[in-house]
Amino acid sequence: MTLHMTWPGPDLELFAAAEEAMRQLPPAFPLEATVAVNPWLGQTGEDRLTAAARMERVGGGALFTPRTEIASRIASGEITKADLAAAAAEHGESPEALAKAAETPRPAPAPVPCLADIAARQTGVDWPELIEERIGLWAAAQFDRGQAFWPAPGQSAWPSWRAFAARDLTPALAGLPGYAARIAESPSHARAAFAEACAALDLAPEAAPGYFHRLLVTLSGWGQMARHLSWTAERDGGRDDTLFEMLTLRLTWEVALLEAGGAVTAEAWAEARARFAAPLVPDAELSRDAALQVAYDLAAERRLVTELAEPAPEPPEGRPALQAAFCIDVRSEVLRRALEAADPGLRTKGFAGFFGLAVKHAGHASDLSEARAPILLNPGVTSATAGEDLGDRIHLRAIRAWGRFKRAAVSAFAFVEAAGPLYVGKLIRDGLGQTGGSAKAPAPVLDLPLADRIASAAQILGAMSLTRDFARLVLICGHGATVTNAPHASALQCGACGGHAGDVNAALLAGLLNEPEVRAGLAETGIAIPEDTWFLAGLHDTVSDQVTLFDDALPASHAEDAARLRKALAKAGTQARTERALSLPRGAEDRLAARGKDWSELRPEWGLAGCRAFVAAPRARTAGRDLGGQVFLHDYDASQDPEAQVLELILSAPVVVASWIALQYHGSSVAPETFGAGNKLLHNVVGGIGVLEGNGGALRAGLPRQSLHDGSQLRHGPSRLQVVVEAPQSALTAVLERQPQVRALFDNGWLSLIAMDGQGRLSRRDPDGGWTALDGAPEAERQAA
Repeated sequence: MTLHMTWPGPDLELFAAAEEAMRQLPPAFPLEATVAVNPWLGQTGEDRLTAAARMERVGGGALFTPRTEIASRIASGEITKADLAAAAAEHGESPEALAKAAETPRPAPAPVPCLADIAARQTGVDWPELIEERIGLWAAAQFDRGQAFWPAPGQSAWPSWRAFAARDLTPALAGLPGYAARIAESPSHARAAFAEACAALDLAPEAAPGYFHRLLVTLSGWGQMARHLSWTAERDGGRDDTLFEMLTLRLTWEVALLEAGGAVTAEAWAEARARFAAPLVPDAELSRDAALQVAYDLAAERRLVTELAEPAPEPPEGRPALQAAFCIDVRSEVLRRALEAADPGLRTKGFAGFFGLAVKHAGHASDLSEARAPILLNPGVTSATAGEDLGDRIHLRAIRAWGRFKRAAVSAFAFVEAAGPLYVGKLIRDGLGQTGGSAKAPAPVLDLPLADRIASAAQILGAMSLTRDFARLVLICGHGATVTNAPHASALQCGACGGHAGDVNAALLAGLLNEPEVRAGLAETGIAIPEDTWFLAGLHDTVSDQVTLFDDALPASHAEDAARLRKALAKAGTQARTERALSLPRGAEDRLAARGKDWSELRPEWGLAGCRAFVAAPRARTAGRDLGGQVFLHDYDASQDPEAQVLELILSAPVVVASWIALQYHGSSVAPETFGAGNKLLHNVVGGIGVLEGNGGALRAGLPRQSLHDGSQLRHGPSRLQVVVEAPQSALTAVLERQPQVRALFDNGWLSLIAMDGQGRLSRRDPDGGWTALDGAPEAERQAA
């Protein structure tokens, strides 16, 4: 941690404690590019039971599946006695005690109170709600990204808060006289104000990490939004102090309540500090919750093993008629399976949907740059739409100015009165779900020297395990979701493309692989693409399961191949829609496309709800198996990766991104009040960055209830993600040794790693690094036998 001022010794420990607490918070990304985030990102360095105890202490929400949900799955037979017995043995319980615990509701644990909690209990004034309301009102303006037409002055959080709070009379009316004056007299530098507040609270370093974490949790989504700023800055080699300054302003409330006569007794505060300083020890009931979660995880694992245990067919030899590469997104599994059934001569592949090209892209006539890449990466390559000119940009800016005039406070009413009737037709079409339009082929240009383009192409094809047997026509298919009136629309787009559609990345890769100079360079690396092979970009709309082909430049020689592909896509789309319609409320195969255009539709699609496994293996291992649109499928051929370089890339990037997605759905399912966005019917967009549930208060991060629940049951089963890789155990072990942060995800129980051999036998990696065959015998015994 970099300190900009020098403080006495004890204060240094408090600053370090603040840094530790801030890292406990997950980031929340703005609506324009919603990115799935593991809500326990700050706790993955410890096991799930310890993390759950930590979150209970600070009021951070549940981590484990509710007992009622576990009990229902036991009753249905999904969780068996064998699952309970294995989980009980792992946690030192008896299966009978565990089964009884599932039937016994556990009261929600109360967090260790901060001063606002204590004051509320002693005065009867709901100070936590008031503080949340005042901070939310300020933060809505402070974090605004263009929605407000009277934006807040451009200041960092602490001086901005001081200017706001020094004029805010609400705290005084609620029972804190002189609060505004206190803030006006506070230090102008956030670090000085922090040190002063800690001294007033008589805060010891032992209690500080837990106490600070508790205060940061009370900042709800606003704190997570600030954490996004610091997380992104750290990723890019910088630093952002917004979250620290917000912790400081939250401390000012605590000091004011402590020093207000009668609001908090010294004894109550001393007791709370002692509890924050006490060792973190999970209680027996929480340990039983952890064991029940393991039983659920084992049931999910057993289901997956059953699905994968059947012998795989021999992979087809030679050149296929057609090939299609899709994103590994679970929604692609349904269409890939249907497409292979529609045309046996077609083979599909799975690869991360940014297709190995992490780029910053500016759309046609746009001066805004979008990161079309996984959030773990900071794109270093730029692309732009070809053929645009200055006139395009001027036209776009005029449109933006017109839009701002329509909505501005001083002109909105005049606009409605004068021009409102012109919009009647649009309102009717939107209300009836008749909005629409045709997709246009993107024409991005990759800004890279030829040598770098060749190297990128070689690396991408190697990672795709696509280095031979190229078809005449190869589809590179990104995905996106056509929806309207949906604040969380970007959450339905491609997570590997930073919450945007994958059309740009698909077009970039297809264009790159069609370049004669690139092909000539690839041939020198040993990758010979036949002269008659053409790469075609496309976009899979996951709402309608329709695929748009960007065939503007398709040569006449490949017209018949494209016609065959279109026929297969049309047949597969019908099959995929029929399958998906069964799971959607009011679902009908011929109405799925209309759901995305209907501005009253709460569930245009299920997104990635239900995601439960990640499989990295040759497609032959999973071809023909119905995985229910719940499994990430990444093609991987270990025989083409002798140095395990591709394997390391898969485990350290796509698997991590998939874990963030699965854990976000998990968190929004088991702790909706903390990690869920609430009810879509009550949402109001604030600042262009997030949603409020109502007209103020907490910023709601995570997924809306309607994205997880169909009204009668959860559509996402919150079990841990099972990662299955067809690779030697020694290679997997070596990669994890080189990637300790990834290893921690498996060692601490957040994910499960399963190795598959060439005969389809599976073994689970144990936390101690050993392997256990999934028939229950230790791997060493099985090999000896």
